[in-house]
This record gives sequence, structure tokens and C-alpha cells, in this order.
Amino acid sequence: FAGYISQVLKNYTDHACDGEYVSLRCPHRTTISIQSSFYGRIVPSHQLCPSRYPHSYATLIKEDVACSVGTSLQKMLDECQDRRSCQFLVNSRLFGMDPCPGTGKYLLVWYKCRPNEYKSKVACEDDKLRLSCKKSMVIAIYSAIFGRTQGGSLECPYQNLGMPMIECQSATALQLMIKRCHGKRSCSIYASTYEFGDPCYPGIQKHLNVIYTCGNTPLLLPVDETRPPAPSSSSSMEPVGVGTEMALLSNILAAYAFITGMP
Repeated sequence: FAGYISQVLKNYTDHACDGEYVSLRCPHRTTISIQSSFYGRIVPSHQLCPSRYPHSYATLIKEDVACSVGTSLQKMLDECQDRRSCQFLVNSRLFGMDPCPGTGKYLLVWYKCRPNEYKSKVACEDDKLRLSCKKSMVIAIYSAIFGRTQGGSLECPYQNLGMPMIECQSATALQLMIKRCHGKRSCSIYASTYEFGDPCYPGIQKHLNVIYTCGNTPLLLPVDETRPPAPSSSSSMEPVGVGTEMALLSNILAAYAFITGMP
């Protein structure tokens, strides 16, 4: 279970150049949850996805490095969302109109693996959110959002007070929920700007939405696969026990907050 949870809590990234296959895969009992996607080119070809054909220097100078399409996220959702695995050939025809003919492009996709069995809790602003697991089981935080999402929340209906329906989310909600609840049998926190700060315009009603699972073993903190692992004096890959995890928690969370804050 510890291996399963560590895979679930990872942030995966994959890329494929034009003419290559992109392949996303999640472990057993999980499905793909697309987080973000990009198709186009924003770096020169000598840095990523070099052309298959020889180019003169003059041709490279004309290469478009401000090229992107707005349909890449929706296409990834259509192809891969809620599936265990997906694979398809990357080319400009897949995404509609080619934004930069003659320039080789690439697909970047970021995704997580959502557990098939998970719990979801919502608390409206200034209410208390309580999470709990059965005896001998502990909490593993999968995701946390504090703010206002475009679709809103059925539990916390949006009251129109003349404010526009704008999406706004705290950048530190996940780290805070991990610090407060990860590896514990139960925990509670107020869905308040005192805890999470205010990511929205004044007067915008917010809510806290947390997705978590329960496990019966010590759990690992989330890992971001887009960055290399931190150096360690030990090569052991065994899960860190809860007791040790609590002792190192402040340093680990500081590193995790830095990593997740990077592009």
C-alpha cells in the first residue's frame, strides 16, 4: 500500500515531439487526472525536440519560439482523463489549426493518478473541515483547493453580490493540508483566510475542497517527478516511518513548497 500511495501522490510529467507517441500510465486502482498541457514551441529546437531534417542557420533564426495552441488541455482531457492509460501520436492535425507551420512542435503534459477509491470533503468559508480514517489507518492528502473554482460548489452555493464569477485559488492549500493532516488518523482545520490567506478579491466567497485516501501503513510525502530527488546519505528506498517523518517534516515541507512553486 505504501508503494501505491507514493505513486498516487506523485506529480507526473511527460513530453513527446511531433511524430512521436505520448504515453500516459497510472498504477492499478488509479486513473489519469490531467493537470495541465502545452502544445507548440517556446524554446529553440536545439534545446528540445530537434528537427529531423538538417537546417541551415538562416532557417533556425526564423524558427517560431512563441507558438502555442489553446486546445491542448481539452484534447488531453478528451484522450486521457479518467483512464488507466492512454497513447496517441503527436502532430499538429490533432490540435486543430497549426499555429506555426514549418516549426517543429512538442507536447508537454502534467498529470496525477487519482485513486479509484477516495474521500472528498468540502467546508464553506469559516466552517471547520474534519478528516478522519478508521482505527489503525492514516490520512493521505491527494489534493486541496481553497478559494473559488469556476464551477463553484454545491455544498457552498455562490451568492451573487455583484461580484464577477472569477476563479481564484490559494497556492499553499495543498502544502498546509499535508502539514496539518498527512499521516494522522484524524485532523481538523478552519476553511478561513487566517489559515490559507485570501487568494480572491475582497468579498468573494470561498470554500475548501480536500480529496484524501486512508491507508494502514506509514505514508510518504508527495514527490514531484519534474525535479530530481534531493541528495541523500542513504540509498534506501524504504518508506519513511511516521515518527521519523514528523521529526523531519519542517525541512521536507520547505523543500516541497519550493519545488511545487517552480514552473
